[in-house]
Amino acid sequence: MLIIGGGPVGLMTASELSTHGATSIIVEKRSPGDPSEVKCNHVASRTMEAFRRFGIADTVRGAGMPYQHPQDVAFRTSVLGREFGRIPIPSTASRSQGDGIGPDANWATPEPPHRINQIYLNPILERHAESMAGVELRRSTECVGVAQDDDGINATLVDAGDGEVSQVRARYLVGADGGRSLVRKTIGATFHGDPVLQHVQSTYIDAPGLYQAMSARPAWGYYVFGNERQGHVYSVDGKRKFLIHTYLSLDEVEAESVDRDAAIRTILGGGKNIDYSIISTQDWTARRLVADKFREGRMFIAGDSAHVWVPMGGYGMNAGIADGLNLGWLIGAVVDGWADASILDAYVAERQPITDQVSQFAMTHLEKITAADVPGTLDVDGARGDAAREGFGRLAYDLNVQQFAASGLNFGYSYGESPIIVDDGNAPSYTMGTYVPSTVPGCRLPHVWLPDGASLYDRLGEWYTLICCRGDDGEEAQAWADELQRQTSLPMDVLSLSGVALPDSYTSEYVIVRQDQHVAWRGPRLPSDVNAFAARLGACTCDTAPEPCKGAEIPAEILSSSR
Repeated sequence: MLIIGGGPVGLMTASELSTHGATSIIVEKRSPGDPSEVKCNHVASRTMEAFRRFGIADTVRGAGMPYQHPQDVAFRTSVLGREFGRIPIPSTASRSQGDGIGPDANWATPEPPHRINQIYLNPILERHAESMAGVELRRSTECVGVAQDDDGINATLVDAGDGEVSQVRARYLVGADGGRSLVRKTIGATFHGDPVLQHVQSTYIDAPGLYQAMSARPAWGYYVFGNERQGHVYSVDGKRKFLIHTYLSLDEVEAESVDRDAAIRTILGGGKNIDYSIISTQDWTARRLVADKFREGRMFIAGDSAHVWVPMGGYGMNAGIADGLNLGWLIGAVVDGWADASILDAYVAERQPITDQVSQFAMTHLEKITAADVPGTLDVDGARGDAAREGFGRLAYDLNVQQFAASGLNFGYSYGESPIIVDDGNAPSYTMGTYVPSTVPGCRLPHVWLPDGASLYDRLGEWYTLICCRGDDGEEAQAWADELQRQTSLPMDVLSLSGVALPDSYTSEYVIVRQDQHVAWRGPRLPSDVNAFAARLGACTCDTAPEPCKGAEIPAEILSSSR
């Protein structure tokens, strides 16, 4: 596999491939030591669940802000001004002690969300990917051309240091190369949606005395609703570094038309008394764009290459990681030999509809926030000011708690239209902030803590796991799984939950779940025709089953590489 782009999406795609025995080269333009972009301050719960599987969740939680620092979002007239509302979000320490308070404190998950900027996250993911077998990260390297034939991919790479040109021949290609993706353009995919929703002036600053100047309790995020200027401020290190998003009005189209220093000082409050310095700037435009196709033959796109939308709650990065993990699992099945290339059709069927749904949620959410009428009396004394702050504080909470405690975006989406999901009913609907746990095929398997303190997810196998929900202590299920694997190529682990108190959402005797926690099938009894069933879940149907499928004899994804 050749992966263009060494951000979180590309790194996690390579990591997933490695767990299934596939090799990969990641091509990244940044040089060793170059900092990551200061963006995406939120790792979603589903992403943290994946990090748990890779053994890096605790490392991620220990990076970035101090362990005790609250991850709240505060609503203020300026960072140093009046506070009129707050979304409580537990610190890492509070979560570890089980005493956290807030709208996501009691989610049914082994890994709740975490706030960490990408400048701290990316190095962790780089170290993890490079520690895995078969992963090579080529920094200071740009891919300048790709092409495919019936058997693989040809790519031309250029070393940024000496200009040396190299050729790579790979079996598949993933473009995780951002909004200007070479791979997206190569496959002829086109972005559709809303190219301009809002202009934002973004500034990364060092303000050593800002915390000391605050009278209110520190937070992770500050939503500033001022009469002169509105914006968001996020703590990056919990000490002195902050990321400031200044939201521009419609007549401030060009970011440079706004005095950056004046805007920053207005949002921070305190005027000239606040000492700060600019570390970097990265102005951007909020968009809602989704590619009209995610694949052409052996070429795939993921992350910002496939979808760009309003960065609400960091779900652009998190959705991109979900893309990469999904694709890595599917390609891994082909490399492992139990599936043929037709299983790769599931990537588009599963991920493209979800990214479109999430982008619509994010855009609608932005429109609601933008339409909110900010009272002009938020910063005045007396009864009028008190009433304005109380009323708008409730509105600000209700609007924003959905993105910062987005249980629906984390757990609610379903792959019911996938060709490797045996659909048997309608998945419950979900919103950005709400969902109904369900074992309907395509849904995320509801979480359960096991009697030994482990998460149910910790017990899932590499491919498929047959779960005995009640009655069967695993003996009958194991006999069925043994017969399945004698006759077919489909890998199947068995896990009995007999005697475990399960939530009401577990309505079937048996559930088969994938490694990514999506239910593939459920039923009151085990299927009698194991060959037909295995084919339905993506197993190859070639005459040599259960031997590896035809075309799977090439064990490595990088067919050749010259430098």
